[in-house]
Amino acid sequence: MSRHVVLVEPRYHTHFPPLGLLKLSTYHKMKGDTTELVSFKKAHKFPRARPNVVYVTSLYTWEWKPVWDAVRYFKTWFHSVPIWLGGLYASLKPEHARLSKADYVHEGLFKEAEDLLPDYDLVPEWDGSMIFSCRGCPNQCGYCAVPRLEGRIGFVRQSIRHFIWPGHEKRNGCCDRKHHTKVIFFDNNILASPAWRSIFDELLELGLRVDFNQGLDARLVSEDAAEKISKMKIDSVVRLAYDYSQMGPYAERAVERLGAYGVRKRRILVYTLFNYTDDPEEFLRRVRDILHWGVACYPMRYIPIDATEKNAYVAPKWDLKKLDMVEESRRVIGYGGAFPPYEALIKKLDRADGFEDAFSLYPPNRGKSE
Repeated sequence: MSRHVVLVEPRYHTHFPPLGLLKLSTYHKMKGDTTELVSFKKAHKFPRARPNVVYVTSLYTWEWKPVWDAVRYFKTWFHSVPIWLGGLYASLKPEHARLSKADYVHEGLFKEAEDLLPDYDLVPEWDGSMIFSCRGCPNQCGYCAVPRLEGRIGFVRQSIRHFIWPGHEKRNGCCDRKHHTKVIFFDNNILASPAWRSIFDELLELGLRVDFNQGLDARLVSEDAAEKISKMKIDSVVRLAYDYSQMGPYAERAVERLGAYGVRKRRILVYTLFNYTDDPEEFLRRVRDILHWGVACYPMRYIPIDATEKNAYVAPKWDLKKLDMVEESRRVIGYGGAFPPYEALIKKLDRADGFEDAFSLYPPNRGKSE
């Protein structure tokens, strides 16, 4: 018997459609069910038909309140309908998630839907195909949730062609403006996949715009990788990371290699973690390095992977004043949250006596007598 399945996206902040729910939609449609996506980001939250089952997804652990609100809403209107809660928060904090009153909390991936093409019919306004060519990462970074959720590299795919929505492909050798041509990779470390070369070659053959959304491991940006990336139609920027001092030589080499093959430096963005095991002076050195390479620096404030409140954590070598200085500097002298490699900004940081001088936005108070 056909069932009506309601897929619920809570009201949290994200630029992307709920990939897991779109795959669940395909899974249920293959079983003969009907599906409907309800987003709490939109005014209309009530489903068009009574559900037989409800799936609620989740994102970061500190955005649990909108998830609970969504569960409560459907419990109120459809108290006898089973509600499943899954996603990142549910997987990282399952005991906390069970307090939401969801009937079932699913941890990890829903493996039966992992290899299915997402149901983009539910999000006709969306402009790209979201893809994992592999899962996991060989690195065991303590600030990252991937080792807990996915482990080392797995689910390696030799081809991603069948994950591209037909409307996202080129038609008759030219780009049909009515159809979108972007591929967004959510791989946590695509260059660590043993199949990355075949995936990159396929991207070049397809000629689609590419967004490596989770970034590239600077240590693995080889000459071969840099050359292939330079031939791609990068949709946004090439993202790298310089999260601790030992990564500096690798990040600098990756920037140099990409530049040597023609990737413009204004199209490279380097993330740098702070508020973790670093101290403010070490963070300043990394910011200086990145700007001297001629690329933009995007500071990323560390938040514990199971935190239930955003930006509440203060690392032992930091304090609230210094954390606020970084955030205010990003807003005032940064652009889109990043520090661009502007000459004036580089000079300011180079001339600074230390962290507080570098990130202070105001001249020192010299006293009323002056």
